[in-house]
Amino acid sequence: MTENNVADGGRRDFLLMATSLVGGVGAAAACVPFVASMNPSSDALAKATTEVDLAGIEPGAIRTVPWQGKPVFILRRTPEQISAMAQSKGGLMPEDEGKRVQKGHEEWLVVVGVCTHMGCVPNKEEKGWTCHCHGSQYDDSGRVTRGPAPDNLPVPPYKFISDSKILIG
Repeated sequence: MTENNVADGGRRDFLLMATSLVGGVGAAAACVPFVASMNPSSDALAKATTEVDLAGIEPGAIRTVPWQGKPVFILRRTPEQISAMAQSKGGLMPEDEGKRVQKGHEEWLVVVGVCTHMGCVPNKEEKGWTCHCHGSQYDDSGRVTRGPAPDNLPVPPYKFISDSKILIG
């Protein structure tokens, strides 16, 4: 091999590495908008959490608030309701009362208000909720007690940020 061929081979290797590097950086830069498009939109992020002021909800009263496009029932239970639910096994889908409410805040029940059978919104009755579409009934802990509903009303993730405010989501 002559000296020119060795120099050409070195240049060729350098050009191959440089163009590969520039091509790789270009491909990565082209992917950035596609990956960014998978992030949730600003209106979806705005609905990710809901802050609720509990002041003004009397014992036995319920407030319905939207969260992620679904109704959330916030029930301030009376001492009688709390006692009855603590003694109840939970109907068709038994679930411990301690998993349905937060310790120290047993008077507050927070559940997603969508029937687990067909997605209807149950109505509050004297004792629990009733989905009139298919006859499912839930107790004052949101546990299914009758009907075709396959599961209890789900408890969304929430936390108390003060004595009178919760953050859902």
